[in-house]
Amino acid sequence: MACGNESKTEPTAVSGKRQVGPNAGTTLFLPVHAPGALFQVGDGHAAQGNGEVDITALETSLTGTFEFVLHKAAIPYPRAETPKAYIAMGFDDDLSHATRKALRNMIDFLVAEKGMTRDDAYMLISVAGDVEITELVDRNKGVHVVLPKAVFTKR
Repeated sequence: MACGNESKTEPTAVSGKRQVGPNAGTTLFLPVHAPGALFQVGDGHAAQGNGEVDITALETSLTGTFEFVLHKAAIPYPRAETPKAYIAMGFDDDLSHATRKALRNMIDFLVAEKGMTRDDAYMLISVAGDVEITELVDRNKGVHVVLPKAVFTKR
């Protein structure tokens, strides 16, 4: 994976805009592949539909407080966690490949963090997960898989 100056607009595994949150209470996990890596936030949207089909959105300024925690365990792809869901992402210039990457990333997460087998994780995503298009407007397309945390609560 290349390090150095990365696109700040086109989504990739290491940089670029993410049309999935973060909103208040969201934890965003980003892979860091370079010592002294920088972080930039911008392009806030007051409103925009899922999929970003063109560059039109209701732009707004961003104000926020960010806390950075360096986890030594490397992750290959960004993912997020909201108070109610786990989110895995995938990016590729082919929408089908982006979808497979997002699914694999959610499967990897469920195996590593929830102790599931790959087959069980795949079946759980099929019955309880939502696969959504993150963005279509750039060369790289984005897909995210959302899995509600409620499926893990004991009754």
